[in-house]
Amino acid sequence: MNIIKHRKIWYTISGIFVFASIFSVFYFGLKWGIDFTGGSLVEIEYQSPRPDVSIIKQELKGIDMENAIVQPSGENGLIIRSKNLNNAEHQKLLVALRLGDSGAESQGKTQLKELRFDSIGPVIGKELRQKSWIAIALVVLMIILYIAFVFRSVSRPVSSFKYGLMAIVALFHDVMLPLGVFAILGKYFGAEVDVLFVTALLTILGFSVHDTIVVFDRVRENLHRKIGSDFEDTVSVSVHQTLTRSINTSLTVLLVLGAVFFFGGETTKFFSLALIIGVAAGTYSSVFLASPLLVSIYKFQERKK
Repeated sequence: MNIIKHRKIWYTISGIFVFASIFSVFYFGLKWGIDFTGGSLVEIEYQSPRPDVSIIKQELKGIDMENAIVQPSGENGLIIRSKNLNNAEHQKLLVALRLGDSGAESQGKTQLKELRFDSIGPVIGKELRQKSWIAIALVVLMIILYIAFVFRSVSRPVSSFKYGLMAIVALFHDVMLPLGVFAILGKYFGAEVDVLFVTALLTILGFSVHDTIVVFDRVRENLHRKIGSDFEDTVSVSVHQTLTRSINTSLTVLLVLGAVFFFGGETTKFFSLALIIGVAAGTYSSVFLASPLLVSIYKFQERKK
């Protein structure tokens, strides 16, 4: 199949997914984690089988923490996200999670072990969120400059700077899809956008641009070798030459991420899911979006002439 020739089909598919993702983000919004909003996170593990979540929520309601988010973790673990807790509130929460009163002589209390207790203030959370967006913006800027520099020797028929711009369009596509999915998951399944999610986005940016550069580099080599009757044919040949490599590389990564998602801990489940979506989107955009866009911008230049 001639991928470049049918580029309008790929543009339509990408446009639908990106539009749906943008709509989801604005309609549902993103559910920010305590890393960005401030709050406390308590992770515990019961020594015996974990009580039912509904029982836990009933206990939390008794200490005015009914708004806390209760999330099962592993076989006997539990993660609770709540407002900022002082030391007294923290101890009261642990007592409630033991399903018994604080008296030393009380019988029948459930034994548990506290694995983690993190507390972040709202000011620090807001600053962290701002710095996360700045980090993503800087990465995108550096990618443009890097690609423009690396491809400076192929300023004809498309300038090297436009290679960078097309890569950024593909990266926007790759980042928007996880954001859109997590907006929906946050609404219905409580998936939060935290530091791990930002880490996943930065990883997606790196993986996607690497995949795109592999295709662009083959275009550069074929232009120097004068392979192809015109620029469109050169890009088409380059895409087909790198297609098998791109798919095999991505499948290998997806197999590992799938194992982490299905067999890893609860705390890494959404992190691995974000990477799965981003890697799949990045492979698609490198082949079906970034490269065809080079041809489209070349055609546009020719029409202007």
